[in-house]
Amino acid sequence: MKRAAIGFSLAAVFICAFGLSIAAAGGLWDPLVDRLADDGFERRKIAYLFSSPDLEFRPEIMSRKMNVLLNTRLSSREPGPHPEPQVMDRYLNPLLIAGAYAFYREHRADLTLIHEKYGVPGEILTALMLLETRLGMSVGDHNGFTILASMALAGDFDLISDRIKRTDLSDETVDWLRKRTREKGDWAYEELKALIRYAQRNGQDPLTIRSSVYGAIGLCQFMPTSVEHYGRDGSGDGRIDLFETRDALYSMANFVAEHGWKDSMTQEQKLRVIYHYNHSESYALTVLAVADRIAKTRELFGG
Repeated sequence: MKRAAIGFSLAAVFICAFGLSIAAAGGLWDPLVDRLADDGFERRKIAYLFSSPDLEFRPEIMSRKMNVLLNTRLSSREPGPHPEPQVMDRYLNPLLIAGAYAFYREHRADLTLIHEKYGVPGEILTALMLLETRLGMSVGDHNGFTILASMALAGDFDLISDRIKRTDLSDETVDWLRKRTREKGDWAYEELKALIRYAQRNGQDPLTIRSSVYGAIGLCQFMPTSVEHYGRDGSGDGRIDLFETRDALYSMANFVAEHGWKDSMTQEQKLRVIYHYNHSESYALTVLAVADRIAKTRELFGG
């Protein structure tokens, strides 16, 4: 009897402690739970998600983003010449190009069909896949739900103000930071909603979806709202699973086509289309350079 009583007491302590941790987490996340419930998500299910002991508020995600945006804003105002965009030579490494060509060969049947349907060459899609996830081998080690929920909650600049590295800021710049933090918080909230919907449609636990450092998912690294706009079911199984190669390739092709790709475009026009995929001129230059290397390798070896 005594052992049973001791066991019961320990269990009660554990349950109480666990309950307190849930309550503490719930208190922190309550504004987000309320907001999601107001937007039509079932409160019970949302509250359950936010009660997970694995979910941790990480304000450093938003502060890191805002420090990057702040440095970009301040550096753009500095006098003197700024670096010209250029091809990132590390992606032209012969081993990487060989791997990209092997990927192209392996999926050439699908890539041929995709080119016919969307007008986007397989070399471009392969180059994008190489830059985004090393041909699907590196899809991110972060938790997309944690990333986006933390950023959505941290839309209040006061939660991250002590993490801003620059201290010599004018009132105007601080006001700008407050506005941009709120905008990024609202952006993350919309992405969080889309991530939850994505998981629901695919019968997944949203807390298990891996992502990039800012919440991009899958082999093609789409933000969740981009899945809803541009995602396509390439495998024909009735789902859009961006961690599946054919779905990722079809979705990428649809994205590029929707942004105006035509094979007959000039180099400058093609750069502008690719720029939409990742807002970096150096990125766009590199994608076209890699695609050109893949095409030349194909012409050399055939297939």
